[in-house]
Amino acid sequence: MSRPVRIEFPGAHYHVTSKGSREQQVFVDDSDRTAFLNIVESVVAKFGWLVHSYVLMESHYHLVVECPQANLSKGMRQLNGVYTQHYNRRHSQEGPLFQGRFKSILFEAQGYLLPLCRHVELNPVRVGVSAAPHKYRWSSFKATVGLVKTPGWLHTETRLRHFDNSADSPQRYREYVNAGVGAESPLEKRSAQVLLGSTQFVNEMQPILQGEKLAKRGPKKVGRRRSLPALFKNIRDKSRAERNELICRAHLDHSYTLMEIGSALGLHYTTVSKVISQQSWRGLQAADK
Repeated sequence: MSRPVRIEFPGAHYHVTSKGSREQQVFVDDSDRTAFLNIVESVVAKFGWLVHSYVLMESHYHLVVECPQANLSKGMRQLNGVYTQHYNRRHSQEGPLFQGRFKSILFEAQGYLLPLCRHVELNPVRVGVSAAPHKYRWSSFKATVGLVKTPGWLHTETRLRHFDNSADSPQRYREYVNAGVGAESPLEKRSAQVLLGSTQFVNEMQPILQGEKLAKRGPKKVGRRRSLPALFKNIRDKSRAERNELICRAHLDHSYTLMEIGSALGLHYTTVSKVISQQSWRGLQAADK
């Protein structure tokens, strides 16, 4: 059976996992785990990833990652490669540490980001390693709910914004995760093994798995595209809400990348990502009313 095509485009979201070869340990002790997270930090800095959630288990790890620059494969090659060098050097081993290439599921953020982050952080509870998510040290849960300091490379804002990003958002997120104990995995709803989202999302991505060029596709099919200077004309005279609406139009209607939009407005791409995520959640909430 041929391997599924790896779909990459600016702003794509993935659930990623990588397992030890022959189920071997990939984290022997806390020094290994600390080294791995340090490497994650360097990958985030180099490739501009937004890591929404993670968990480190004994023989594998899970990440929920957003890639503004369409570079998942490059970043994962760096992450697994550098960590393998660390592991082999420290434990006097040679050869591959991880089993084949990493596995990734491309998912639609609207509707699946929160469930997947919860699924990842509940992994230790599901397998009986921990009685509760807050009792497990090596996941993003404790930092997200404010029990420990949040590392600079961990992106918690999008999740907490769903709970109004108020003072009680961490507690509400904690309740949301705890309520998921025993719930069905969101991964059970994936299509073609590697896609998770609405029918429209799956239908848009399915042709790419069958060989269609990604260059012909994007967040939305592009017709005659307006230039960024034209879209953002007199931007300084507009309100914050009007600016944010234009940012979303540039990304969703005209398929400009987060980096391109940020460069045009003098904003960091993570700020652009936050704006688009916030607008998406508002749209979802409005649709639910």
